[in-house]
Amino acid sequence: MAESTRLVDLVQSHIDEFLQTRAPIVTTISSDLTPLMDFSRQFLRGGKRFRALFCYWGARSIEEAPGQAPSVGSPAGFGLSSPTVAAASALEMFHAAALVHDDIIDNSDTRRGGPSAHRLFESLHAASGWAGNAPAYGRSAAILLGDLMLGWSDELLDEGLEGITDRPSARRAREEFNRMRTEVTAGQYLDILEERAWLTQPEAELLGRAQTVIVFKSAKYSVQAPLVIGAALAGATPTQLGALRSFGLPLGIAYQLRDDLLGVFGDASVTGKPSGDDIKEGKRTVLVALARENLAPSTRKLLDARLGDPNLDEDQIAELQEAIRDSGAVDRVEEMISARAREAVDAITDAPVSGHAKTGLLELVGTVTRRAA
Repeated sequence: MAESTRLVDLVQSHIDEFLQTRAPIVTTISSDLTPLMDFSRQFLRGGKRFRALFCYWGARSIEEAPGQAPSVGSPAGFGLSSPTVAAASALEMFHAAALVHDDIIDNSDTRRGGPSAHRLFESLHAASGWAGNAPAYGRSAAILLGDLMLGWSDELLDEGLEGITDRPSARRAREEFNRMRTEVTAGQYLDILEERAWLTQPEAELLGRAQTVIVFKSAKYSVQAPLVIGAALAGATPTQLGALRSFGLPLGIAYQLRDDLLGVFGDASVTGKPSGDDIKEGKRTVLVALARENLAPSTRKLLDARLGDPNLDEDQIAELQEAIRDSGAVDRVEEMISARAREAVDAITDAPVSGHAKTGLLELVGTVTRRAA
């Protein structure tokens, strides 16, 4: 809808304006720091902006609820300086930082159809003829870029919180943001742990462990937390926050389950990532856990041996894709996505929030669960 498009445009403008104010601070230290700003701008343009959208609709769901006394400001005053836009921008800044770090962890070459941050720095090193190891330089520099953007996400959030007249609401929003940071970092650790520790875990626990990763690495961080942060900004009651959590968690799980399918079967020209990238990275997802349950022992052994091999060729990836499909795991994941989407719809239908916002959120249910990228 046009409202969501406007929000995305406002967030991009806000981020651009923020980077413009930070550029002199960075580049006056040394002109050698210019790549930090250039690469920041590159990684903060585009993307689906789901976190910003959920933050926005979380705020609107409360602002327009019957009898609500708004703490963020009326929709008519919604603009570039809105606390909601600042908070949504903070979430997108945090997400960009997380992607930079995630690509280092996963040794990913691409992001959104272009080189990942550490590959950009690596190429800069090689083109400049500097001493030392180019890949090591790229990783080190990208870690610092991610750290820089993490700090900026806090600055953006604080900027938004300053515009909240209801200080308890501002504190709740900050608490939710802090919790999100802790949970997604814990979830990321569990993700890399599963890639390496699965061999020592009981077979019966592998699916449950993969589901835990989904909840904390992605579901809460991608949908539930942004939604609740926006609602907290607008002065949501505990009952309203609870209803939005009940909507956000199953939808976030469905979101990540779709991501898992795209990570194995996605079209590279649409996703911006090579097809089968999750196979090369060795992701121990729900999809993989379900596939292993029904594979013949020899095929399961082949999957285990190849999963995480960065040197797989297209034929080897295609063979594993076919095995996963034939196991029935894809159909089971699609059923899980549909079930979680229905759970989210049921949770929001009678929630004590704005009817207008329900329409926006229901539209997002379809967008995040049926996407191709």
